[in-house]
Amino acid sequence: MTSVPQNILLVVASAVAGAINSVAGGGTLLTFPALVYAAGVSALVANATSTAALWPGQLSSLYGFRREIRQNLVSILPLIGIGLAGGAGGAGLLLRTDPGVFARLVPFLVLVATVLFIAQEPLARWQRARAAVGAVRDDQATENAPRELRLTAPVGLFLFGIALYGGYFGAGIGILTLAAFGFLGLTDIHQMNGIKAAFTLGINGVAAVLFVTQGLVDWRIAGMMAVGSIFGGYAGAGIAKRIGQKNVRRVVIAIGLLLTLSLLTNHK
Repeated sequence: MTSVPQNILLVVASAVAGAINSVAGGGTLLTFPALVYAAGVSALVANATSTAALWPGQLSSLYGFRREIRQNLVSILPLIGIGLAGGAGGAGLLLRTDPGVFARLVPFLVLVATVLFIAQEPLARWQRARAAVGAVRDDQATENAPRELRLTAPVGLFLFGIALYGGYFGAGIGILTLAAFGFLGLTDIHQMNGIKAAFTLGINGVAAVLFVTQGLVDWRIAGMMAVGSIFGGYAGAGIAKRIGQKNVRRVVIAIGLLLTLSLLTNHK
């Protein structure tokens, strides 16, 4: 049973994580250590509970991108299928992983997610530069519509790999997805965020269902954190602006690196 201060920490962590997930990704780097250290649960239960708790926040963030989702529905529908298949595969693989093996893998998974979060800012600058070039080309061609995501077999396989990773651990899939869309030729960040929201919602949704059926989710904790994630997912950008994006990034990166070091030390 967690204390009142621990419960407050879990709710705050999930609210900030929901806000971060709505604008980029990487919220699990806040909720995972909060669950491991504040709630004292195992790495496996922390991963499952975090996935289930943050999913409602992702659902609420869809409202902010409803226009982009409607405009890109033809591209989004097959992506949801890929996300569901990959998310189920990754979650199934996690369920077949020995808890001790997963605990030893977690420090490296957290490190990968932290590196992805660090890479987010330069990737965002690159995407903004490409968007500016794309806008000039659109003006020259008198075309203002965003580019379409062309779902070829290699693209589908690449996104399936992201979904597989997302179902297994999940931290950083939003960052990975935005980077992938940039490499695939998309330049409109609002369009990319809308498609990403639907894609990652499917990945985490099916993973959460599988974790629930296996009894890995701590419902009391997940319920509290879900409230925080819904608020954070809806408030999203506003919260990030109040705290300051640079400060948010510094805190998340510091937590990720410290968590990696702590987990490596504890598992020697």
